Amino acid sequence: MDMDALMQQAKELQDKVAAAQDLLGKTSVKGLAGAGDCIVEMSGKYDLLNLTINPAILSRGADAVVDAVKTAFIDAKAKADATIDRIMGEATAGMPMPE
Repeated sequence: MDMDALMQQAKELQDKVAAAQDLLGKTSVKGLAGAGDCIVEMSGKYDLLNLTINPAILSRGADAVVDAVKTAFIDAKAKADATIDRIMGEATAGMPMPE
């Protein structure tokens, strides 16, 4: 493979990855705890976009609130991870990756 073709491939990959990162910044996922006790909404770049806590959970105490937030965050992060894998996989599909 000649150097010009290699540079062109690198530029195409860079452009696709940049577009994928932009898309991830505009993508949101929601993580849930319980029956809506807590909802964490984050971007595909793990930025917190919104946090909703059902007021009814407050009567169960601080530990219940903390557990709900943790559970919703873990759920949202797992969904963001899956979204990142999918979007970045689509961006780099078919491109030879260095070993």
